Amino acid sequence: MGTDQYHEPPAELSAETRTFARMCASLSEEAEAIGWYVQRISVEPDAESRAIMQDSLGEEFKHFSMELEFLLRRTPQWRDMARGILFTDGDIVAHGEASEAAATDSE
Repeated sequence: MGTDQYHEPPAELSAETRTFARMCASLSEEAEAIGWYVQRISVEPDAESRAIMQDSLGEEFKHFSMELEFLLRRTPQWRDMARGILFTDGDIVAHGEASEAAATDSE
């Protein structure tokens, strides 16, 4: 089993932490795949090929979202902060700052 996602000796990490690290790595891989599909779709001249790639892109969005939800459910502070940023209108940075301040105040 690869250990490149770990920054500490895997044997010293709890099973929960190793699972968390694997899910973080998977989330990163899904984000990378999304970027690749967006680039490929933007230059693909064949409509049928683009349609297939669009379908694949949807799968990557789904996987990314499921992995993010998994991580947020297991990290209450992250979930609380995300609630103040995700699915909001207006200035993303301002929401981020306010969300971070609220999370810091509750600690």
